[in-house]
Order: sequence, then C-alpha cells, then structure tokens
Amino acid sequence: MKLTNLLALFLLVTFPSISQESSFFENPVISGDMADPSIIRVGDAYYATATSSEWAPFYPVFTSTDLINWEQTGHIFDEKPEWTSHSFWAPELYYHNGTMYCYYSARRKSDNVTYIGVATAEGTSLCFKDHGLIVELGSEAIDAFVYDDNGQLYITWKAYGLDKRPIELLGSRLSDDGLRLEGEPFSLLKDDEEIGMEGQYHFKQGDYYYILYSAKSCCGPSSDYDVRVARSKHFKGPYEKYGGNPILSGGDGVGGDGDFISVGHGTAVKVPDGRYFYLSHGYQSGDAFFLGRQPVLHELEITDEDWVRFTTGKQAVIRQPVPFEGTMQKRISGFKDDFSGETLKGGKLGRETLKGETLKGETLKVEWTWNYPYADINATLKNGELILTGKPVGGNEHGTALCLRPQTTHYSYQAKINNINDSFKGLTMYGDDKNLVAFGIAGNRVELRLVKEGDESVLFRTVPEKEISHFKIDVERGCFLTFSYSEDGSSWVKVNDTPVYTAFLVRWDRVARPGLIHIGEAEAPAVIDYFVLDLYYSSGLNN
Repeated sequence: MKLTNLLALFLLVTFPSISQESSFFENPVISGDMADPSIIRVGDAYYATATSSEWAPFYPVFTSTDLINWEQTGHIFDEKPEWTSHSFWAPELYYHNGTMYCYYSARRKSDNVTYIGVATAEGTSLCFKDHGLIVELGSEAIDAFVYDDNGQLYITWKAYGLDKRPIELLGSRLSDDGLRLEGEPFSLLKDDEEIGMEGQYHFKQGDYYYILYSAKSCCGPSSDYDVRVARSKHFKGPYEKYGGNPILSGGDGVGGDGDFISVGHGTAVKVPDGRYFYLSHGYQSGDAFFLGRQPVLHELEITDEDWVRFTTGKQAVIRQPVPFEGTMQKRISGFKDDFSGETLKGGKLGRETLKGETLKGETLKVEWTWNYPYADINATLKNGELILTGKPVGGNEHGTALCLRPQTTHYSYQAKINNINDSFKGLTMYGDDKNLVAFGIAGNRVELRLVKEGDESVLFRTVPEKEISHFKIDVERGCFLTFSYSEDGSSWVKVNDTPVYTAFLVRWDRVARPGLIHIGEAEAPAVIDYFVLDLYYSSGLNN
C-alpha cells in the first residue's frame, strides 16, 4: 500500500514537471553563426536562410515543421552567381505563385559595389537558378524585402549606407514575375536620428502597415543592435516611428546581465492560427558570443494602441514558450564524417565533390563550409577518404580550410591523417587567411602554428619517434584551445598545459570555425580518414 502511494506521488510530481519543461524552448533555435535570417512558411513547412559572408557554399538553407527544431538541407547556391565576388549577406526568401524566390546582397565583381540579385526555384525544390542583378542603384543597395500589397508586389531595400547623408529605406514596384523593377523608387523611412536603419520587415495588421527594422551596430563584441517599429495607414507612407523604440534589444554587453548582447535583423512568419513569430539573430552574452550571431525566435503581437510588442518583453531572452503545444526541442548533436559519401541523417544528401567549386562525384556532408575568398578548394571523396587540397587566391599563404559552424562553447574535434608529404595538414580554428590556428603534421614534424594579422609563429614543433596520424583540439569557453596528438587515437600526448587564447580570430561580421586545413602544393594533398566533433554541454540545451 505504501509503495502504491509513493508511486502515485512520484507520478503526480514528475509528469507536471515534464509537461511544464516541454512547454518551453531555448534560443537560439538554430545554433551557430547564421546572421540576418529570413523565414517563410509554405504549407506545413518552414524555410530559413541567412548570411554566409566569406564562407561557401552560399546562404545555408534550413527546414522545420515546428519553428524550434531545424535541419540543414542545403544552400541557395553551391557556386557563386556569375556577377558576384564575395560578401554574401542578407538573403530574403519569398514564395509566390508556386515559385520560391531568394533576393540576396553581394558584391559585384566588376566594381566591388554591393547590390541585390534574385534567384528562383520551382516550388519547394530548393534548386535555385540565378537571374542576376535586380537592384543596382546608388553606392550600395542591401537588405531586400518583398511585400504583396493587394496583388501588387513591392521590393524594399536599405540605401545610402555609404553616403554622407541619412540612410533611407527605399521601395519600388516589382514586375508580376518578381524579376524586374517597375517605375521610380520611392522613400519609405529615413534615419533622421543617424543611428542606422536596415534589416526591414513589412506586414499589415488591421488598419496599419508596419515596418520592423534594426538600428545601431550590428556586429562584434560592442554590438548594440536592436529592433524598432514604424507604422502607416498606407504602404508607401508616411510612417510614424514608435515613441517607445526599441521594442527588442539585448542586455548590457558581453559581461552584462542579459541573455543577449544585442539582437536584430529578422523577418516574421505567420503561423496557421494567425500568430506571428519573429526570427532574428542575436549575440549571446558571455562565452556564447564566440558562437556568433545565432537565430533567435520571439513571438510578436499588436497592442491595444496598435503598436507592435514582443510577448516576452523588450529584452531578448533565451527561454520562450513553444509555438505549438506538444512539440519539444531536441538537443543539438555532434558531427562525424567518415567520408564514405553515404546518405546523411534524415535521408538528405550532402554536396558533391568540390573541385574548383565545380560539383561532381560522391557526396560531402552539407554542413561543411570553406574559405572561398582565399582558396579554390579541391576536395574529393575516394575509397572512404577525403583528399583535400586547393589553390591559394589573393596572396593567401595559409592554405585551404574546410570548416563547420561552432554550435557550443565546449567541444573537441579530431581527425586522422592518412598520408605523409611536405604539405602541412591537420586541424584548424579559422578566422580568415591572416588569422588562424593550425595543428597537424608536415613531413615528419608535428607542429602548432598561430597566424595573427598575417604574422606566423610556431608555438610547438617536435619530431616524434613513432608515426603520428591523430590530432585533437579541445575547446573551452569558445576560445581557449588545448592540443593533443596520438599514434593510435586512444593514448594522447598533450602539447600545452595552458590553453591558447584565440579571441583574436573573431572577424567583424563572423566568428572562427573549427575544421580541417591543407597548406602546401596541390600535388601534395592531405588524405584524411575521418573527422569527429564531440559536444560538451555546460548548461541549457544549446550552450
């Protein structure tokens, strides 16, 4: 009888607790550096993409059915559109008449000016065809958004960001097929305060058209990005800015007491019951800053005074109610690639073999990214091995990197090198071609190299008595690195007792990525047996 009563008490206490936990999720909903996210719903599925900046492939694509669990399924482009050179920022998805559009910002290779291009895919195939430039006005045009106002398509964008005048959000009518501007551009909103204005999202609710936009500094540890709103009874304006702006912001910097340093540049999606959820990016406070600008989800609503507010308040927070009852957020998992080219999780196939950014042959997992501004990569899968090499670009002296977006602050990654030659091959923590850490083998020498602002130093070098093929990097707090090597992958020799501090690897608009590296002649490639990244959770779901 006592046992029965104890069991009943246990069930009474435990199940409400489990139910309560499953009614919340934790931001970010997509872990890792994925700035300026765009989100749409087509049927029962949600699609998101984001800035890829100086990493290829271009604009990662994620899908979800519940807004809190996402799977990467590909990229908008595997190869650069013909007119572009670099700086692939702020893509915007739009679905219209059975076609998915992506309006994106990139630098034009002929003059290095950033303009807006457009690509389309049939239905939800995600097989995009580029149609070239659509907005090439002024000294810069970025951050496109497309809006359907009673059957008339409009495109809006940020203008004058590089000019000695206030930034403006401009708009223009679009052709019915969404591929051409029609008529003269018009001004929607001006940055009279001169605090920045970009990343706009338009929607209408009731009598008002609303523009959500971001202001202040987008990037880096001093970012103070926030979200603001303006409204009008007509799409073309005039717009009134809300006196209570900002409506969403971070805390007080990296060491502040808020969950986020800053937050901004997003779009919202309307779910079937009419609610809106805003997907933007945010820098988390503390060590999680080193994961970059991660996609965060907040529900928004209209107040009794016909303004916009977020249901959990003005400060961005990690813990949020789930959008849909009965859904539960899954933990992120580690990564393993044995380079067999087999089907990936969820039945999706990765990219094919990369050779000068031409795709053919076996498959490489979709999570891999590479340093396209600095090297023409040649990555081939053959007999369960990765053959990695590349041709340096633009004076790059530090090789070809194949990397992943970091998703937690505590993790380790390791690889086995199957060949010996004069090239350096092994692991890296990569910022760019002039800021990186590389740990591996060149000839018979095990080396740890650090490159800072182009100056290289060797932190460790040894010639082991036995052949070394396994290399491992342990990461703590996102930027403290410890290095080990092994002949068999089980007994490890630690190189450094004091972790190497690598915060300097953070670039203005992106953070460092862990992965593989080859430095040397193309005729002397790296042959890699496997790569494994294991996550060590500190607290919460995604840290």
